[in-house]
Amino acid sequence: QVQLVESGGGLVQPGGSLRLSCAASGIAFSYYTMDWFRQAPGEQREVVATITSTHNTDYADSVKGRFTISRDNTKNTVYLQMNSLKPEDTAVYYCYGARTWGQGTQVTVSS
Repeated sequence: QVQLVESGGGLVQPGGSLRLSCAASGIAFSYYTMDWFRQAPGEQREVVATITSTHNTDYADSVKGRFTISRDNTKNTVYLQMNSLKPEDTAVYYCYGARTWGQGTQVTVSS
């Protein structure tokens, strides 16, 4: 059974940083493209960042230059480093891979 478990969310002031983690189990992790999505209240879920099995990355325009996605295949974990956070980054962040969603972790950017 595939399972994705996110962690690292929380409350941060504008301009601050957070690092999200997503630990995967039940899959041959290194072979899969992994994504981070987010969903703000009243909004549709949107893709934030993608990393392929060969470590190619892609980002939504709204986070380019501020967010970095990475993966550690020895730990079956994908990360999202978020810097220069803005109030509009407030959302529930989800990990996605192997046709499976994580449970989500709340990120709130507020002073």
